[in-house]
Amino acid sequence: MSLERVRSRRPLVHNITNFVVMNTTANALLALGASPIMAHAVEELEDLVRVTDSIVVNIGTLDERWLYSMLKAVQLAKEFGKPVVLDPVGAGATKLRTRAALTLLENSKVSVVKGNFGEVSALLGEVGRTKGVEAMVYEERVAKDLVMRVARRFGTVAAVTGPQDFVSDGRRVYAVKVGSENVSRVIGRVTGLGCVVAALIGAYLAVEDPLRATVAGLATFKTAASRASKEAPYPGSFHVKLYDWLYRVGGDDLIEEIEVFEIEPQGIAEVNSHN
Repeated sequence: MSLERVRSRRPLVHNITNFVVMNTTANALLALGASPIMAHAVEELEDLVRVTDSIVVNIGTLDERWLYSMLKAVQLAKEFGKPVVLDPVGAGATKLRTRAALTLLENSKVSVVKGNFGEVSALLGEVGRTKGVEAMVYEERVAKDLVMRVARRFGTVAAVTGPQDFVSDGRRVYAVKVGSENVSRVIGRVTGLGCVVAALIGAYLAVEDPLRATVAGLATFKTAASRASKEAPYPGSFHVKLYDWLYRVGGDDLIEEIEVFEIEPQGIAEVNSHN
């Protein structure tokens, strides 16, 4: 099982991420069983990328120096054969963020790009769906098509998060759905949880191919979040319980909480993805 491989290997996940979520994502990775490092200094990138197992690039707090570090990191990742997750936080909200995300996608080899509906839409030039770093809208029917288009356009695995997540490698599309409705309400009141998802995908990317890693990361987060929301339906206590459940979550929990479906032209066929 992917989760067991992460906990056995304890992969080193190098995060170039934003100031808001550094502590949150580091603790989430530790709780899951991975080993995080949060570093963006250009002077040490080559040493770090050489020894890391995967890299997560998050554009949440951008400036010229950080963007240069991100570009350098993904170029080094390509040189050393290390997988990369890109979280295009706020793409579509400003020209800087949209341009940064596209530059990273077009000038490197990104394994996975994960964002909300507005962010991923912006990668195809469809702006106006983002408010700050949050999606203004979520259209399930459009999201299914959106992930396929982005995956094909950039030669990567793409994921759109929302009430139902969608993942595509350009040929197939999978939906990841959680049973609890309360989890969506509380997630919207806690900052940085989308960034946590990207970090978890980074952990799985060290032990799985990009498609399976993305589905596993989404399923793990939604399972932990669902269990946490049942015990703590308010934002502050939920945040603490989320760490607890990332530490406690196991294969049986995933099976009980999550539905994963492959979307085919004829309809939706359920597939077993809990291995």
